[in-house]
Amino acid sequence: MRPPAEFAPRRFRFVVFDWDGTLVDSTALIADSLQKACRDIGEPVPNDFDARFVIGLGLLDALRHVAPGLPVARHPDLAARYRHHYLSRDRDVALFAGVSELLAELGAAGFLLGVATGKTRVALDHALAHHGVAGRFVATRCADEGLPKPHPDMLLRLMDEVGAAPRETLMIGDTTHDLELARSAGAAALAVAYGAHAPAGLQRHGPLATVHSVAELRTWLRANA
Repeated sequence: MRPPAEFAPRRFRFVVFDWDGTLVDSTALIADSLQKACRDIGEPVPNDFDARFVIGLGLLDALRHVAPGLPVARHPDLAARYRHHYLSRDRDVALFAGVSELLAELGAAGFLLGVATGKTRVALDHALAHHGVAGRFVATRCADEGLPKPHPDMLLRLMDEVGAAPRETLMIGDTTHDLELARSAGAAALAVAYGAHAPAGLQRHGPLATVHSVAELRTWLRANA
């Protein structure tokens, strides 16, 4: 079956999405959970900018950033409090409006879809099942399965898994970590500015474009992917 006309000519074969802040509206919950976790154990509470900056990193890297003075031996305490606060409300997290339709459209057009996320494997599998989109993705990679963002390991392994070259791969994310990941892996990157990081910071990393809504993302992909 030929892809829909709106996606021709084809530029990319493999489209990889970040999860939090790109497909799901979870950035406020993650930042708030990090702030409450720091407060619980008596650490200085990070401001909103710092709490949002670490979204997309592996959990240990995120904890080191938001609580730089915390001894490593106490990282498990902070992680446990973060998980407590996040999991108490994670069922309230929703896909951004239009994401389900976007994934269905890309799949019908023949794109291979993947996820590269700072979540753990257990957390991502739970989220994919909860939102009913597990079947949309041919490959996924999590922070606890190798080197986390912004190291290129995650994206390189995904490309190897599906047999896609860097020139055939597009990484879509809402943080500078996602854009650094793509650049280091030799892939193209598209920034979404409705998640964790501000547009100015994203644009400094040279994405193909910066979009401000899922509707704009869908339009861009139809014209350029």
